[in-house]
Amino acid sequence: MERTFKILCPTDFSECSLNAIEYATRLGEKYKAELVLFHVLNREDYGKLSPADVSGKNQKEFVREKLQNLEDAVVSEAIKNGLKSCISVVTEGDIVKKTLTYAAEMSANLIVVGSEGVNDFRENIIGSRASRIVEQSDRDIIVVPRKVYFKAPRKLVYASDYLEEDKIAIQKIVEVARFFDSEIDMVHVSTTHKALDKSLHMTMVAEIEPFIKYDKVNFVLKSFRDDVALGLENYLQTAKGDILVTLSEKKSFFDQIFAKSLSKKMAYFINKPLWVIKSF
Repeated sequence: MERTFKILCPTDFSECSLNAIEYATRLGEKYKAELVLFHVLNREDYGKLSPADVSGKNQKEFVREKLQNLEDAVVSEAIKNGLKSCISVVTEGDIVKKTLTYAAEMSANLIVVGSEGVNDFRENIIGSRASRIVEQSDRDIIVVPRKVYFKAPRKLVYASDYLEEDKIAIQKIVEVARFFDSEIDMVHVSTTHKALDKSLHMTMVAEIEPFIKYDKVNFVLKSFRDDVALGLENYLQTAKGDILVTLSEKKSFFDQIFAKSLSKKMAYFINKPLWVIKSF
């Protein structure tokens, strides 16, 4: 029996988390998925806003009402378009820990989380809740920046570093691409211009092509003299990629993209949805 795809979408009712719900819902329709809207009560933050509500009763009632309204909206709009179900869950505690624990309990295939975009990632990937979820999760994650609204992706850009896991990752990417009839650019960015890079690239293409049953895949080798991250951003701009996809298996490559080279110049690529493939 084929297992139902499951999506977990944490929300704090902010604009960026509402955009994440939209993304989670649209993907859920395509996957015919079960969607869980998840809110973690933060008593400390709430206490500063309403110190008289010692028990937190008003907070819980407010949250449950808002979450129920979101659930009702998703159900009315998305069930008819293929979403299997939508439920909402409220818990209390540390947001990152509770999100990751619940993702494991429900056997989530994907976490879709909102981010403030540039401000969330500017200094370091460890500097925010969304980025800590990305770092600590063992499940695939899509990060949706605040100003990004859902649209059917025309092109997915997969940042490859010639790993064996590419063969599995590309099949996941193809599945999503088929939903929207999207192109896939599988891109390797090199900081050298050596003939060896071209040879390695050709070898990678020959090895991975048998794993792809999709016509709209382009294999791209790009040289960029400064560093990988800026080269990748440059490619995203010129190719007009809609979603950036990467693995987190190779830490040094992940760091190059999200920490070492990150600056205001990287605003373009961290204002696009980011899909981090974690599980194989």
